[in-house]
Amino acid sequence: MFIEMKLNIGCGKDIRKRWINLDFAEGEGVDVVHDINKLPLPFEDKTFDIVLCKDVLEHVNYFPLVNDIHRILNKGGKLIIKVPHFTSKSNYADPTHINFFSSRTFYYFVNQDKFAYDRAASQYSKIKIKIRFEGFDIFIFRIINKKLENWVNKSERRQRFYERSFLRIFPAFCIEVILRK
Repeated sequence: MFIEMKLNIGCGKDIRKRWINLDFAEGEGVDVVHDINKLPLPFEDKTFDIVLCKDVLEHVNYFPLVNDIHRILNKGGKLIIKVPHFTSKSNYADPTHINFFSSRTFYYFVNQDKFAYDRAASQYSKIKIKIRFEGFDIFIFRIINKKLENWVNKSERRQRFYERSFLRIFPAFCIEVILRK
């Protein structure tokens, strides 16, 4: 029987059942206490099938971390990332954010991408990106954001157009990325 090994990095209070929950602070449900700025992560090579970094990478120097996650992922494993989009008001409201992300940021880590300048960093084989828009209390803005989100995510080209055009007056909330080893 195959048991999928899953790691939730920077879990905070988002404790997930049947996952290994890692955080820098002890807390209820935290399985591993470790500062992700201190690498390597305390796991053997090729341990996990899924690694989740939700609202974490904007707070740390993520280049070495993403590379070390590659080390602990099994072949075909997924790294799931959720970070604020650079147009999100969350970026500027939280003084602990040190990084900003666009739809192109994580292409750096994908093999054979023209933006993967450092071949040592470009270890992942596939990427899937979605830009998410915030839900507002005002009904008309929810409709506009949902339609814009659907339109923007139809292609990589539309994502780039959104980020370069006047459409940024409708700020995105976050970027969801899946990198596959």
